Amino acid sequence: MKTTAQIKKNYHLIKFKKLVIVSLLIGFLSAFLGISLKKITEYYEEIFFHQANVNPFFYILFPVFGLSVIYFLREYLFKKKENKGIKEVFESTNSKTKNLPSYKIPSHTINGLLTVIFGGSTGIEVSTVVATATIGSVAHQKENIFRQYKTELICAGVAAGITALFSSPIAGILFAIEVISRKITRAFIISNLIAVSIAFGLLTILKEEPLFAVNINSWHLKAIPYFILLGILAGINSVYLTKCVLFFKAQFAKIETHYYKIIFGSVVLSISLFIFPQLYGEGYHAIKTITSTHNEIPLTLTLAFSFLGILFLKPVVTSVTLASGGDGGVFAPSLFIGAFLGLLVASVLNTFFDTQIIPINFMVIGMAAVLSASIHAPFTAIFLVCGLTNNYTLFFPILAACFISKYTAKMIYPNTVYTFAPSI
Repeated sequence: MKTTAQIKKNYHLIKFKKLVIVSLLIGFLSAFLGISLKKITEYYEEIFFHQANVNPFFYILFPVFGLSVIYFLREYLFKKKENKGIKEVFESTNSKTKNLPSYKIPSHTINGLLTVIFGGSTGIEVSTVVATATIGSVAHQKENIFRQYKTELICAGVAAGITALFSSPIAGILFAIEVISRKITRAFIISNLIAVSIAFGLLTILKEEPLFAVNINSWHLKAIPYFILLGILAGINSVYLTKCVLFFKAQFAKIETHYYKIIFGSVVLSISLFIFPQLYGEGYHAIKTITSTHNEIPLTLTLAFSFLGILFLKPVVTSVTLASGGDGGVFAPSLFIGAFLGLLVASVLNTFFDTQIIPINFMVIGMAAVLSASIHAPFTAIFLVCGLTNNYTLFFPILAACFISKYTAKMIYPNTVYTFAPSI
């Protein structure tokens, strides 16, 4: 006969094997969803953005059409429930009984796609996070043996999804820790390491290229004071983004008829896109443009005001997109704002103070610094941006700027859109 100790040992072995298997499955499905959504979004966003550039009438048509389709899908296909973003993930991990329903996978995937390709000034990152978290949540409900691993399996899905989007397994795990779980268990380490390994393996098989191809070879100690300045400015800009999201969310909540929200949001979007096409969708197309031409464009008064206009309007149009029914979050907007802020700071310093600093360095550091301050997750921002560029040359300047921006933001305003209004 087996002793109690042997029975207990066998039970733990079975539980471990099942945890490994379910983590493999979650990792593959989440990575496949993330990569597919990224590819489809990039493909159709490029087509629609090109059409809008050729015929500016589409800047008027696309936003109202996209937001209307999302509204009708929610009304008639997705149980008349608005997507609450990461709030849904928090509610699930903080409750033993509340789970993410399976329809959240197609809901966030489809609505996130439609929001971005039709000009909504946000990204697919939060849509991916919630959809992949739902994969983990659904998996945990399948067997009683997984009940105690609810948070771990949800985080495994999220970590694999972030890895798929940004080609950084470390960023995936750190985001799961810093933003979702805030604690580490042995099951968390096992499930998340397996999930991100599968995700990164899939990326390797598919030969995914870094999102931003940049050539960074060095940085200079004399630039440290300017890195500090950029970190402070990034913190201030992130607070402006957060405040905009909270303000427009509150104002739009007062509008009872949802289609009025769509009309007003579409008007703001259309006018902004007509003035600054760079604000269309995720804005990665604009970042790629300035990373390839930053050394060729001298800073003029017109260009400076254009950059300031973009930095002022981006948080507004992102907030309006989300408040009027779009699906997304602050990941892509933070990266966008950071890139333009970094280039503007470098251009001003080089033009007026002859500092001879490297603009591309400031763009990359700015992306990480604004993201760090926006989500209060500096380590996630560091590895995510290094993964985006596939370059770790700026690791230490990014590290410094990320912590400076985060604590600058916290001094001005202690909350993020996740902690104050976690419906984004």
